[in-house]
Amino acid sequence: MAGGAESFRALLRAANALLQKRRYHAALAVIKGFRNGAVYGAKIRAPHALVMTFLFKSGSLREKLRSIAQATYAHSRNLAYFVFTYKGLLAAQSRLQGKKIPFHSFLAACIGGWLVFGDNNPINSQIVMYLLSRILFGLSRLAVEKGYIPQPKQDPFPLVAALVWGTVLWLFEYHKETLQPSLQSSMTYLYEDSEVWHDLSDFLIYNKRTDSK
Repeated sequence: MAGGAESFRALLRAANALLQKRRYHAALAVIKGFRNGAVYGAKIRAPHALVMTFLFKSGSLREKLRSIAQATYAHSRNLAYFVFTYKGLLAAQSRLQGKKIPFHSFLAACIGGWLVFGDNNPINSQIVMYLLSRILFGLSRLAVEKGYIPQPKQDPFPLVAALVWGTVLWLFEYHKETLQPSLQSSMTYLYEDSEVWHDLSDFLIYNKRTDSK
């Protein structure tokens, strides 16, 4: 028993010593990136899938739990694969050219995005749309910072909010099929289901009646 514990401590010391070696840093960063991508993806997707599934999906408890697990696994796996691919390609380019340049990041992420997130499915669609909104804000700020467009005299956010909400509700009312399915479900709950009720039970307590009255 004591020999086993000592062997484990020796193995742990060897692993810690390996982690401190700078020559292995790039490869180890790729591995930790895979780990962090998997953990972060699970943390982000599990609560979202839980809420959306129990709010908007029908089916048995087992089916709902399976759906949550599948969505969480897909998000976690894709993010882990992407981080692994991105950091690996970044390290390879830097090693080949002897230094890191901004284009390396763009190229590595493009290849990773194509390979990992190129499949048009609900999970990938949500992730890409989430990033797209952040990119538009980031590029707008960068354009002001670099002097490509003048600094606004007033905060433009109220106008952006008005245009975003005006556009999305117009699309929902007249071109619903163009919106992502989870957004359709959310808006249906908010703006269409609120038009229908039969008595106090489905006016205040429930969204829809489940009986056959």
